[in-house]
Order: sequence, then C-alpha cells, then structure tokens
Amino acid sequence: MENTFEKYFLAANSCEGFCEHFTDCYSLKKGWRAYIIKGGPGTGKSSFMKYVALKAKDRGMRVKLCVCSSDPNSLDAIIIEDIKTVILDGTAPHIVEPKNPGVCEEILNLGQFWDGDILRHNKERICEIVDKNKSLHKLASKYLYACGELIRDNLKLSKGITDREKVLKFTQNLCKKYIPAKSGEGSEWMRFVGGVTPVGVVSYLDNLSKFYKKKIIIEDKYGGASGLMMEKIREHAIESGYEIITLKNPFLPSELTDHILIPQLSLMFATENEYNHIKSDERRIHNRRFCEVSAKKQYRGRFLFNSSVARQLLVSACETLGLAKKEHDRLERYYIKAMDFEALTDYATRITEKILSE
Repeated sequence: MENTFEKYFLAANSCEGFCEHFTDCYSLKKGWRAYIIKGGPGTGKSSFMKYVALKAKDRGMRVKLCVCSSDPNSLDAIIIEDIKTVILDGTAPHIVEPKNPGVCEEILNLGQFWDGDILRHNKERICEIVDKNKSLHKLASKYLYACGELIRDNLKLSKGITDREKVLKFTQNLCKKYIPAKSGEGSEWMRFVGGVTPVGVVSYLDNLSKFYKKKIIIEDKYGGASGLMMEKIREHAIESGYEIITLKNPFLPSELTDHILIPQLSLMFATENEYNHIKSDERRIHNRRFCEVSAKKQYRGRFLFNSSVARQLLVSACETLGLAKKEHDRLERYYIKAMDFEALTDYATRITEKILSE
C-alpha cells in the first residue's frame, strides 16, 4: 500500500504553530464531495479511510493518502480524484464542520458505535490523559518556535546574499521552457510533503517524485533562491491556466514554498535540502550559481551554528511529540474497549460502496 499511493500531509506541526489545509482540500464549485468523519481516538477513522483507499485502488481510481502529522502510520484524509471525493478526519486538532451540509458534505459519525457508559466510567482517567497530551504538544510547540527563529535567520541571510534579479531571469526562462500557456482558469491546492512527527522529520518527496515524469530539482539548503523561484513558478503556472499543487515548507509555511507540482504536465519543481531528497540522476540546479560566494563564506559560521542548534531543537520537539503519541495511544485503548467494531465494519462496508458508486 505504501508505495502505490501519492502521500502528503494536510497539516504541519510548524514553527509558526499548528497549520492545516483541511478546510480547502475540496471545492463545491468544482463539483467535489466531502465525507467528514467524527469520532474519538481509536474509533476506526484511519482504518476506515485505508479500507476505502484500497477498494478505490482496486477499481482503478487514483487515490492520494494524507498522512497524520501526529502519527505517520495513520491517515488524516484520502483524496479520490476520479470521483472528486475527499474523506477526512474532522476532529480536533483539525476540526472541520460542513459549510454546505447535504449539498457538498456529509457527516460520518463513528461515535454511534461506542458505549457511552464505558467511556463515562473512565472519565477521570480519560480527562487526565487528554490534559497531559495537550501539555506535551504545547512543550513541543515551544521547541519548534525556537527552532523557527534559527531557520528564519538562515533564510534571511540566504536571501541577503542571493542575486534576486538573476534568480528571476533564470526562473522566467525556466517557466517559458517547461510551462506552456493554455486556455482555462488556473487554481491550486495547498499541502505539505514533509512534517515534524513523533518519529522525526518525515518527507515523502522521493515517494511523490515517482508519480512525475519530469523533475526540475533545485538544491538549496536554506531557501533563499529556491523560495523565490517557487513563488514565481507558482504565479506563472496559475496565470498559464494550470491546476497546481503547492507544497509549503513545514517549518515556515507562511514564508516559504518548497515544491510546485503540475499534474497536467506530469511536472515537478522540487527543492532539495537537509530534509528533502530525491533519488534521481537528473541534473540539479545549485543555489550557488545565484549567490555571492564571498558573502556566503563570511556567514558560514552563523549558518552552521543556526543549523546545528535548530537540528537539536527539532530532535527535542520530535521526542516530545513521541511522548504525546504514547499518551494518545493510552487514550485510544479506552475508546477501543468501548467500540462495537462488528457493527462498525458492517457500516464501513455499506458506506464504502455508496461512496465509490455515486
């Protein structure tokens, strides 16, 4: 299953706080439908989505998996492009409520299969675990905030030694060569391909690259040149009438775009750095061609110090998220004991057929 699906994140434990794109991963105007799952931890939300994904794949449909940033082994959503359908977890911390209920969205309530008496009997222990989990996430956020200041400083330094005009001219020629204008209105979907998780910093860029025939790879450790290139590529692709997938930087999503995908051209523009790698023999565009070499040497010590400390802070953040994950696993066990999984399985089978047949 892992290598036959495109994989993304819809949310990030970023240095700017929790950032998500759940509310804009489908479009009523474009004819999409959304099934919003409600239910507690351990109630089968991720297992249900995996089941639907496999059934859709068996029918030859293109399915994208959106992995959970708090547990890469679980899913937050699946996107089935062929039938313009998204199924997503609409519970905290990424609460999603229907904007056009019945017209575009439908609620799937898995809470109907739990025994409330069992949960209420364990109320004190459940509340204790929830509070501890929240406390650990707050601590992880503090590590990430500090990390973000260092990453932001490296980005600022990198921008300062980058020849902006040279980057823009190069990118303009790149766009003319690879992105021909076409009729139609351009649009974009916003996602992540990497994230800070309980098992470390995870990236699915190499997995994603297998689904694109042409790859333009920019090697840029700090983002000064690649960030500017990606913004210009994004603007050009949308103005040229393409639907694109914009993959934001999971550390500084408001400041930096890492990758741009243009599915209609099977074309990927990707940034390689410490956390993103592609196994490919294709020629790299190196950021040094746009940098002032003497200035880069001048700031070398600062770049290295910032990167080293940021790396340590990321380790602490991931370890803390790992502790939060253990608390979440404890919480799941209470809900699992309260669930009627036989009834849930029957429900999942019927709903899956309904979703894939409409």
